[in-house]
Amino acid sequence: MTPAQISRTPGQDGRSAELRDAARRLGAGVGRRRFLTVTGAAAALAFATGLPGAGTAAAAELDARRITEDPFTLGVASGDPLPTSVLLWTRLAPRPFEPDGGLPAERVEVRWEIARDERFRRTVRRGTATAHPEFGHSVHVDVRGLAPDRGFYYRFRAGDWTSPTGRTRTAPAPGVRNSSLTLAAVSCQAYHDGYFTAYRHLADEDVDVVFHLGDYLYEYAVTAVGGARNYTDRVLPGHFNRETLTLDDYRMRYGLYKSDTDLRAAHAAHPFVVTWDDHETENNYAGDTPENSVPPEEFLLRRAAAYRAYWENQPLRAPQRPTGPDMRLYRRLRFGRLAQFDILDTRQYRSNQAYGDGWKVPGPESEDPARTMTGAAQERWLIDGWKASDARWNVVPQQVTFARRRDVPSDAYKLSMDSWDGYPASRQRIMDGAEAAGIENLMVLTGDVHVGYGFDLKKDFDDPASRTVGTEIVATSITSGKDGSEKPANWNNLTQANPHMKFYNGRRGYALVTLGTREARADFRTVSAVTTPGAPVGTAGSFVTEAGNPGLTPA
Repeated sequence: MTPAQISRTPGQDGRSAELRDAARRLGAGVGRRRFLTVTGAAAALAFATGLPGAGTAAAAELDARRITEDPFTLGVASGDPLPTSVLLWTRLAPRPFEPDGGLPAERVEVRWEIARDERFRRTVRRGTATAHPEFGHSVHVDVRGLAPDRGFYYRFRAGDWTSPTGRTRTAPAPGVRNSSLTLAAVSCQAYHDGYFTAYRHLADEDVDVVFHLGDYLYEYAVTAVGGARNYTDRVLPGHFNRETLTLDDYRMRYGLYKSDTDLRAAHAAHPFVVTWDDHETENNYAGDTPENSVPPEEFLLRRAAAYRAYWENQPLRAPQRPTGPDMRLYRRLRFGRLAQFDILDTRQYRSNQAYGDGWKVPGPESEDPARTMTGAAQERWLIDGWKASDARWNVVPQQVTFARRRDVPSDAYKLSMDSWDGYPASRQRIMDGAEAAGIENLMVLTGDVHVGYGFDLKKDFDDPASRTVGTEIVATSITSGKDGSEKPANWNNLTQANPHMKFYNGRRGYALVTLGTREARADFRTVSAVTTPGAPVGTAGSFVTEAGNPGLTPA
């Protein structure tokens, strides 16, 4: 638990009691064993949040011409590009800091269009979608029948209101021998730790797709002045100054984050592929085990609320829509013959952290072969996908540090129990699976740790001379950790303890990765400060890895 987790206010204690009471009554009604199933928890979510049993058809229709305030305050986004389709997203919220977004509990018809030009003179698809109150008046449009590897512009209309215009791009066709792809990797954007300046710079980068690797929001309290943002021109509502627990809490927190103009600009400029880590729900939770000592049924209610709000506020397709506290977030995307992306979820299915979490001396508990980071089904899915892959680069966007990371250069080292170091048997099965599948160009994309790392992945981490089997690019945070520094206090210890660590920088920013047929290049882009707005962006380090000869070398 970090200092940002301030004591709960009386109002928060009341909401906790309400959640506990809901869990207790639901558990008594359906039985604890059934409660912990998908069906039971889905019923519990409806019970606890007042979702109508009739589902999305329950609400009356609101005439959109009656909306008197701009409903597109949260902007637009696109995501999960396929060769002939892309997912378009918006959410109607004239007053995003209110639980209902400022709209009545009525469905709203929203018009959408997608075109080849910014002035929408060459429209290629248009239609209508329904913004349901049951889903926070969010809109998810899976636009199909598009041409592969093409850029498009899109927008939404509700009544007399028109959304900002977004840009997106479809993936290359299956089997095409494309020669280049540029992606950005981002993670960890604590609103209370600073301004999203890095997103403003990212909006101007020439990238094909952005991978968000987790911690899109934080559950921690945000003060009236926005924490480290230290606003002098506005006062945030008091309900943000408490930890998120309920569906309303999470919905309003997304409203706060998406009120940031730089975040909206990045979403409007590029398609995003998102996956979560822990803070979208609660710090360092593991499966159905919470960080704090609350009953599992109470935590699953909270997880169900968090997962629902996540889906409502991200450009995700219908297969990712949650059922109760469960949500299938791992999925696969292909970009021609150049790249296959296997997006992981290392939070929902993992074993509980060994030795009570934190940095600990490894031992029998952490090294138990039965421990898993991904769960058995996701592990099989990943390895089977590699067996069928003919991509030049096999990239794994995921959450926590994959390479081994000793804290000191001595035999008395500790490892992070929340990272793959706390699940070494699970990591070894993944690496063995990649080797058995003949994967030559493995790249792992990682977030979580609020610093930029570049790692060589070794066949044997105990032997620095052993074969390098892949690379790991760790994207620093957008804001989490505040301004940071080029060389954090543990820089000497970590670089000496881990010879396979080729780069370490503690500033904020993002990573750019350009995949080519002969090599991949990683550029670590950083800003000098986030506690004050408007900092310039620079490149802290650049590295390349050759196709067929993994290992990072300075560019």
